[in-house]
Amino acid sequence: MNEPNVTGQQPSTKRRKFLVVADGTPESAIAIHFASLRARHTNGIVTLFTAIDPGETAQQWLGVQKIMREEARAEAESLLHKLAAQVNEYAGIMPELVIREGRLADELVKFIEGDRSVAILVLAASTGSDGPGPLVSTLAGKGFPIPVTVVPGSLSEEAVRELA
Repeated sequence: MNEPNVTGQQPSTKRRKFLVVADGTPESAIAIHFASLRARHTNGIVTLFTAIDPGETAQQWLGVQKIMREEARAEAESLLHKLAAQVNEYAGIMPELVIREGRLADELVKFIEGDRSVAILVLAASTGSDGPGPLVSTLAGKGFPIPVTVVPGSLSEEAVRELA
C-alpha cells in the first residue's frame, strides 16, 4: 500500500509513458533524447518501439523468410538495446522495449490502443525537403487517441535540453 505523501495525498502509481518510434535515424535520436528528458522531469517512462515489416514471400521461400525474419528481429533488438543505453545516459532510466511485426503505422496504432498507460507519442520531423517524414505525415491525418509531440529534427542537443 502507498504511504501518503507530505500533502496527505496518495502518490500516483501510474507513470506516463512517452512512446518513441526507434528506427536509428538521426530524427529518432532527437525524439529519444527529448522523450528521455521529459520522462526524467515528470517521473515518466520511455517506451522504445519498432516494427519489423514481414514483407510478402512466396510459399516456396518460407525457409528464407524465416531466416530473414530472425535476422531482422536480431537487428531490431540490437538497435533497441543500443538506444536503451542512450535513454539511460540521458535520464537515468531503463526504457521499455517493444518490437512488433507488421506495418509500422498499423502496429503503432494497435500498441497505443492496447496500452492505456501510453500518454504521449514523441516523433521528430525529418529535416529533408520532402516534408516531415512518412510517419508524421501518415499519423497527422488520422484521429489519434493520444497527444503527439513532433520535435523538429534539426534541434541541437542544447535546444532539446532547454525544451524538455
